[in-house]
Amino acid sequence: MCDLPPIDPKIEASWKEALWDEFQKPYFRELKKFLVEEKASKQVVYPPGSKIFTAFNLTPLDEVKVVLLGQDPYHGPNQAHGLCFSVLEPTKPPPSLVNIYKEIHRDLGIPAPEHGNLSSWARQGVFMLNTALTVRKGQAGSHRKKGWEQFTDAVIRTVSERNKNLVFLLWGRDAQSKENLVGEGHLVLKTTHPSPFSARHGFEGCSHFSRTNAYLKEHGKAEINWEID
Repeated sequence: MCDLPPIDPKIEASWKEALWDEFQKPYFRELKKFLVEEKASKQVVYPPGSKIFTAFNLTPLDEVKVVLLGQDPYHGPNQAHGLCFSVLEPTKPPPSLVNIYKEIHRDLGIPAPEHGNLSSWARQGVFMLNTALTVRKGQAGSHRKKGWEQFTDAVIRTVSERNKNLVFLLWGRDAQSKENLVGEGHLVLKTTHPSPFSARHGFEGCSHFSRTNAYLKEHGKAEINWEID
């Protein structure tokens, strides 16, 4: 692989520096090849290429305070834009996000917004990472086990090692399976996924938003304003 040109993704500088070696590994080259082939075969892939690394571009590595893990992107039009659980306007909030808003209202008294764009959280240090960063239109999970999981595992290890006193929000079994990647010195909050199928069994009443802010305040960090602008 040493004679191949380096992969130079369009990603925020601090993340590019930290993950540069990861981008050059054989598995990531195979992942890039797979995505190129998807495009060549006229498959529609979400999010669009310019938005795959939105979570990284809105939340530089040294500004991460909270890590929120999702699974793979929404697979419908005008939904996925590189932040887990978030959708672009004018798409209405999906059911899992509706339940997130309900818990924020119960926990903090913040009213639910009409849209589902969570970019304001990302700009405050909430790193919203899906474990797979792309998906084929209409086919949930279609880009799993193509290399994204190896990459995002490395991302989780990197942010855990380089930052102190983070909050990891692990909702559901898939997210909780990543707990072993989190080092010491962080707060890990676990509960069920906020989907309608599981929210009643733990997510409702978890108070993760107030607990996150209490931990950040305790460690001298600015709290997250969970109200969507």
